[in-house]
Amino acid sequence: MLRDMFKKTYIGLDKNKTESHSDTDLKISGPPAGMWRKCKKCNALIYAEDVRANFYICPKCLAYFRVHAYRRIEMICDKSSFEEWNKQMPISNPLNFPGYEEKIQEAKEKSKLDEAVVTGKGKIEDIEVAIAVCDARFMMSSMGKNVGEKLCCMIERAISERLPVIIYSCSGGARMQEGIVSLMQMAKTSAALKRLSDEGLLFISVLTDPTMGGVTASFAMLGDVILAEPKALIGFAGPRVIVQTIGAKLPEGFQRAEFLLEHGFVDKIVERKDQKRLIADILRVYSKKELSFNDLDKELDKKVLELSVRHKRSTAWESVLLSRKSDRPTAKDYIDKLFTDFIEFHGDRYFADDKAIVGGIALFHGRPITVITQQKGKNLKENKLRNFAMPSPEGYRKALRLMKLSEKFDIPVLCLVDTPGAFCGIEAEERGQGEAIARNLYELSGLKTPILSIVIGEGGSGGALAMAVSDEVWIMENAIYSILSPEGFASILYKDAKLCKEAAEDMKITSAELKNLGIVERVIPEPHPATAENMEDIIRYIDSALIEFLADKYKLSKEMLLSKRYERYRKY
Repeated sequence: MLRDMFKKTYIGLDKNKTESHSDTDLKISGPPAGMWRKCKKCNALIYAEDVRANFYICPKCLAYFRVHAYRRIEMICDKSSFEEWNKQMPISNPLNFPGYEEKIQEAKEKSKLDEAVVTGKGKIEDIEVAIAVCDARFMMSSMGKNVGEKLCCMIERAISERLPVIIYSCSGGARMQEGIVSLMQMAKTSAALKRLSDEGLLFISVLTDPTMGGVTASFAMLGDVILAEPKALIGFAGPRVIVQTIGAKLPEGFQRAEFLLEHGFVDKIVERKDQKRLIADILRVYSKKELSFNDLDKELDKKVLELSVRHKRSTAWESVLLSRKSDRPTAKDYIDKLFTDFIEFHGDRYFADDKAIVGGIALFHGRPITVITQQKGKNLKENKLRNFAMPSPEGYRKALRLMKLSEKFDIPVLCLVDTPGAFCGIEAEERGQGEAIARNLYELSGLKTPILSIVIGEGGSGGALAMAVSDEVWIMENAIYSILSPEGFASILYKDAKLCKEAAEDMKITSAELKNLGIVERVIPEPHPATAENMEDIIRYIDSALIEFLADKYKLSKEMLLSKRYERYRKY
């Protein structure tokens, strides 16, 4: 009611009526300074308190206001936990650019900041972090020597104090007045982050509107995890420059956060109200990487592992049909029941986010684990979205990116395999399907962290193998694992796809046959053909078997782990 009264009194009244009131009648001649904000997107006048309460988002059109650095820190860090580092820096004018020092002084007075980035140490839900926040009020947060210096000093101190790093980017790019010296900050900050990565420390990059130019082409895009605010403008060359250069109209949403998510360059788009919670969740999972797996077997229920496969075995063709059943549990069903705190990450950092591959980090008995899956849909619409679990090169590259991230933090990897095969479209070949699969085989053979693969449905050809080069391979009782589909096998060797049942028998693709061949180490019993509703016994079995696997593998040295993995494949 109060805000309506102010709005009517100072904004909506007829001019003559306003003049007819005396100062005594109105008590004040205008609204207090700062009571109203104007949205630059929809031009609505908004009560400032509503803007603050809504995380600086327009309640009318949901556009995001830019947030000052200290305000951002208040929103992200625990109350009174922030300690600022390197608050003041001597003015730098490496090119002796005329008028530049006056412009810096003007920016200082206007923004009440010493430079375009604020750095320091704080806590996020009691987890200590080093944090940097860019502030667009200071020369559009352009990156000059002092910005690069503050970031490098923060990163170096984070290494010294063993802290994860969070950087909120907002910048128009390089600071023109510092010329080539500004360009060098791209290399300098990137080199500092390489040192941070080599020390096994986490870097979370948060992209806000705008993140452009040399900042995008350096520290902003180097996060282990990259988050973005909705509709943030993110790119290297500005839209106007691109239009002037190529003379073409840009597509709707070009260079916005959603565009980057679709093209594989960010892990998640996160609304402001959810950022502190999500960042804290990510920090919590990665901060548990020091927990020992060696004593995990204390939680092992060995009685569960006595569950045996059924005496009446399915025929090969029956196994094919069961592995493809529409009500069979999908990978996400296993994730939901086996793990807690699963956080999905997106994108291959090259081209796209392949929805046939779902991957992220979760907790297993309080310990971090990376889970990467081939995901089928539960209906036609979902299967189209997931491309029927047939990954493209981007999917395999996303999987490998997440595996390499796990190696950095010594976190085990679980792959759930369920695919009829790699996607064989023209575009997959154009983007290097064979290279992507080969690269996974190559890198997984030497990944310095335990890897387990479980075939939960179909294990089709190289498309399955690209996620099954591991320390052990397990298979569900009614799953299959084969060089290609029985239909394809029959077409090639028997010249008749109708002979697929006979081909299935000859191919030795059932769980029992694969165990006899030494292709898999363990067959996971299905007391009844698995559905999403009857998985409880299966989940208990996998849970105990996974405990046993991890406890065993983490007792090995890295050298012995890799040696055993090499010998596993060398014997075939």
